[in-house]
Amino acid sequence: MAKSSVSLKLLIDKQAKRVLFAEAGKECVDFLFYILSLPVAKLITLLGKEGMVGSLSNLYQSIENLNDSYIQPNKSKNTLLKPVSPVTGSSVPLLLLNDAPTERKFYRCSQWCNYVSFDPSAICLGCNRIMGTVVESVGPTLRKEASGEGGFVKGVVTFMVMDDLVVQPMSTISSITLLNSFNVKELSALEEKVVHMGMAEAVKLLRASLERKDVLTHVFLEGKKQRKNGFNK
Repeated sequence: MAKSSVSLKLLIDKQAKRVLFAEAGKECVDFLFYILSLPVAKLITLLGKEGMVGSLSNLYQSIENLNDSYIQPNKSKNTLLKPVSPVTGSSVPLLLLNDAPTERKFYRCSQWCNYVSFDPSAICLGCNRIMGTVVESVGPTLRKEASGEGGFVKGVVTFMVMDDLVVQPMSTISSITLLNSFNVKELSALEEKVVHMGMAEAVKLLRASLERKDVLTHVFLEGKKQRKNGFNK
């Protein structure tokens, strides 16, 4: 079952007021990689049309406003507005709370023509009858790892997530190398902090990943500071 929140440990440079990297487990990394599989329309649904940068939200709104009389009889608005993610149903956390797997039904006409549709009100191209008869469908069997943990990455590995969402397996050597690359001189300037990422933080991270490079800093440091000062973004 998908978790409602996941935890990750941040390594913070207190002087620079930024997140250097985060130590994260399987659930967090599965969610980050899951972002890549989200259809554009799903992004708009999650972020809200007002939260989108650019003009994609206008396309979404245009489809919503389009009268059905202008749409092909065998097409449905939901095909574009509510697409099904290819990984829906796997044990990816957080966003699946709003993306529960639904049974996709196929329909045919009463004459058994060689056509199927997702829309029971569609008109058959062969006999012009309504395609209102449900057809049973068989999908591929989802295979899990032998451990039964599902998801994308293995649970025995701890991962390092950079501020710009570069993800790699955690190691002592890579951590030391990163501290040198960040020009950290005093270890006393570093602070470890455990944070929890629920649905609200996941959506903010999703939005930030489309707009900026300092994603973790923006979500977990700047965002916390803004809320503390009474701002809401």
